[in-house]
Amino acid sequence: MAARSFVLWLHGLGDSGPANEPIKTYFASPEFKSTRWSFPSAPNMPVSCNYGSVMPSWFDIQEIPVGAESPKDEAGVMKAVKSIHAMIDKEISAGTNPENIFICGFSQGGALALASVLLFPRTLGGGAVFSGWVPFNSSIMGNISSEAKKTPLLWLHGMADRTVLFSAGQAGPPFLEQAGMKCEFKAYPNLAHSINDEELLSLESWIKTRLQSSS
Repeated sequence: MAARSFVLWLHGLGDSGPANEPIKTYFASPEFKSTRWSFPSAPNMPVSCNYGSVMPSWFDIQEIPVGAESPKDEAGVMKAVKSIHAMIDKEISAGTNPENIFICGFSQGGALALASVLLFPRTLGGGAVFSGWVPFNSSIMGNISSEAKKTPLLWLHGMADRTVLFSAGQAGPPFLEQAGMKCEFKAYPNLAHSINDEELLSLESWIKTRLQSSS
């Protein structure tokens, strides 16, 4: 029997968890029979790039498009990471092996998924960033534990993205390499700021290989 696994999916700015639930339908392989999925919704807060309008947001975003050098709301990211870590801890205490836990997200949710993996004190199954960015500065490097550095990362980004620039995505792997982490990066030539079937199928096979190796 496949070991129980957990996939946490973090949505983008202004979206909701339930709206993303159809993503599960891409994970039809038998390895996912005992997977528990979670699609939390971000709290409502004023967002600077939208002139202070209140909307579901994990942390503040100063400007759109997001570039590699855009200002970062590190305090907001840290606060959001704490709530994601609480969800992971709850899953581990329910008996799931941390190495069968995958944190994935799109856009702002991808940035938060990345931050949550980097700052979690243990090795997880993996982290996947869809059209995201690195939401803090290199001063964070000292806070990444040697256990966290072993968590594999997958990064997928559309080259036609005008919301989170492709260059912001490209800055991810060198940042992670500097932190001593491995990251597989996939570029999609005509993809704008969205997720396509091909990316979700890539994620499915990527998680599947890791589940088999740890169950």
